[in-house]
Amino acid sequence: MLALVAGATPAVAAPPGGAPAAPEPSGAGGNGSLVMVLDSSGSMADDDGTGRSRMESARTAVGTVVDGLPDGYPTGLRVYGADRARGCMDTRLVKPVRGLDRAALKQAVAAVRPRGDTPIGLSLRKAAEDLPRPSGGAIGTRTILLVSDGEDNCGAPRPCEVAERLGKEGVGLRIDTVGFQVKGAAREQLECIAAAGNGRYYDAPDADSLARQLQRASQLSVDGYRFRGERVTGTAAGAGAPVLAPGQYLDTIGPGEKRYYAVDLDAASTADFSATAVPQPGAAVDTFDAMRTSIAYGTDSSCGSETAHFSQKEGATPLTSAIARIPSARGTSRCDRAGRYWLVVERETKKGSDAARWPLELVYGVEEPLKKGVTPAQSQPEYGKGGEDAVLPSGDPRDVRGGTGFNDAEEIGRGVWRDRILPAQTLWYKVPAGWGQQVRYDVEFANEPTVERGGSATYSYGATQLFTPARFPLTGGGEFNPTTLYSGRPAAIGMGGVPVAWTNRYENGAQVRPVHAGGDFYISVTLGARAADIARNPQVGVVLRVSVLGDELAGPQHNAPVAAKKVDKKGNPISAGDSGGTGGAGWTGIAAAAGAGAVVVVIAGLVFVRGRRGRAAQTTRGSA
Repeated sequence: MLALVAGATPAVAAPPGGAPAAPEPSGAGGNGSLVMVLDSSGSMADDDGTGRSRMESARTAVGTVVDGLPDGYPTGLRVYGADRARGCMDTRLVKPVRGLDRAALKQAVAAVRPRGDTPIGLSLRKAAEDLPRPSGGAIGTRTILLVSDGEDNCGAPRPCEVAERLGKEGVGLRIDTVGFQVKGAAREQLECIAAAGNGRYYDAPDADSLARQLQRASQLSVDGYRFRGERVTGTAAGAGAPVLAPGQYLDTIGPGEKRYYAVDLDAASTADFSATAVPQPGAAVDTFDAMRTSIAYGTDSSCGSETAHFSQKEGATPLTSAIARIPSARGTSRCDRAGRYWLVVERETKKGSDAARWPLELVYGVEEPLKKGVTPAQSQPEYGKGGEDAVLPSGDPRDVRGGTGFNDAEEIGRGVWRDRILPAQTLWYKVPAGWGQQVRYDVEFANEPTVERGGSATYSYGATQLFTPARFPLTGGGEFNPTTLYSGRPAAIGMGGVPVAWTNRYENGAQVRPVHAGGDFYISVTLGARAADIARNPQVGVVLRVSVLGDELAGPQHNAPVAAKKVDKKGNPISAGDSGGTGGAGWTGIAAAAGAGAVVVVIAGLVFVRGRRGRAAQTTRGSA
């Protein structure tokens, strides 16, 4: 942990058990894998309305998918109904799931001829066996991508029952389905398979949409959230809970479960906890499905709780809840005492929502007290110039590629940035801001060509979330609305935080209290899953206009001078980052895994071992 103590030179301490570990490159796919299951039954020989057979269009679409996958991504192909005119055992692995061989996959698809029946249930069960298990206990997204133009005609095993069983067997398996010119019972069955299998159903009424939907589903598999942390297993009660040191950890959590983790706290330092659950993108969720974090003390005492909801029904996204133990100024609160506390993480799931276990990324950080004699600057509870009417950067945007999560978030800083986002995807960025500074930004979703919908209005949504360096989600405080409707026409949302001030931890507002140390602030941008039924292009353009307002101060103390400007060799300003002494940003943003056995895993979870310029403060009653 890097602990920054005001007025002193920062001392760096390695995380328990080993050196920092870097996340895998976002394009590598990590422990992810994909097997396409292609319907080769007799109906795939029918004309798709363009003078070509459905199989011909499917071959073209699969070729497009293969060309878009990253080099070496483990990919395989299974077909059913291709080998005999009749038979419910007719399913075959054409290409094993290995490092991507584009030419071989295209050749394999070209050789398939539609002939027989539609044993979807058996093919799904076999496809799950085709996918390799992630090595070393890591968590990876193992995707079955089923393409079908009809329903199962074999009866047993029943496809939805197979999908449900597979979806509950482990962490990281998803089944996406693409219905090619289907309706009625066939579409209902494919929708059921996807919902039960932690995935999404994509409708493809024509050849162009088939290629588009296959690209979306396959890319979501590749771009899964990249986790980091030491593996740990929480308990169902406080007794026997694992004892955590400051760091970053990985666990899983099932529907309705509580997970307990023990921590030993002193009487003066602030302790920050965040829990990020990462369900499969777009998996079935309810508006009020929730993650709750709380801090327990003694046999029946609580030091506060915080709850995060999805607040939409279109499909799952990463969900973060955070809580802090901040000692009161006089040290007289029951939660000020030194001793054993418990972080409690609880998952609330409505009937019909995703029943899979979710990967859980935990971060525990400690802020030491300010040195004696250091008087902190007053709090900054108002948005001021960073409110909704703030003037943001303009001009030509620069291209950027957002990360998959907190651990590989792309640093962007001030300016105008351009990216592209998939339906059901969340992209991540980080913006450094120091003492006295505030982050303010807009997100603009582009004007995109839409599919024909018979004149009916169809909407999805765009959303954004701003997180502090300690991963506390900020509410916007009534100044900002974090979501907007998206129909393919331009749509924009704004978000921001108040200026960073050490004394903000004393404030009551959930939008103020967490903004009490500088470092890397995180921006997440999400496009709703239903946008897959709206936008004609596989991805939707997005622009971020980012500003960091105010001069960075040299420290948290009263009357701190402006920090010296940092410039690169060309004289260009360098964004606020790690720095020492009273000029430090407070949060280091060090990507350190907690423990020698730290793993880098992918789903599609650092210990930010956070050391900050801390101090004693009052007990939090919210997401402080």
